[in-house]
Amino acid sequence: MPRLHGVDIPGDKKIEYSLRYIYGVGPTRSRKLCELTGIDPNVRAHTLSEEQLNTIANAIAEQGYVTEGDLRREVTGNLKRLSAIRAYRGLRHQRGLPVRGQRTQTNARTRKGGRRSASGIKK
Repeated sequence: MPRLHGVDIPGDKKIEYSLRYIYGVGPTRSRKLCELTGIDPNVRAHTLSEEQLNTIANAIAEQGYVTEGDLRREVTGNLKRLSAIRAYRGLRHQRGLPVRGQRTQTNARTRKGGRRSASGIKK
């Protein structure tokens, strides 16, 4: 398994898809990185040489992409800041409710979790 930015990327997949396992690299950035480094996006990740992996890592750094630990810290810091200033979005994050104006009377099960039964009611 090749390793980039502290992440084991799957070797049996095409490099275009393997790069997406790095937090902060999605489909567009993955394609752009393959383009910049001159690596064929259809080549499997385990066939890449150490030199090619280094060029990908250097391209990520040169482009100024924030990835992995730094990006996770940044996102966490943003959420903590919103909570600290008692912003509406921060409160919704704290309470585990939808943040972007979705309805909660029905649906919203992903954020709210499973349904809770009323306590004390038994057949």
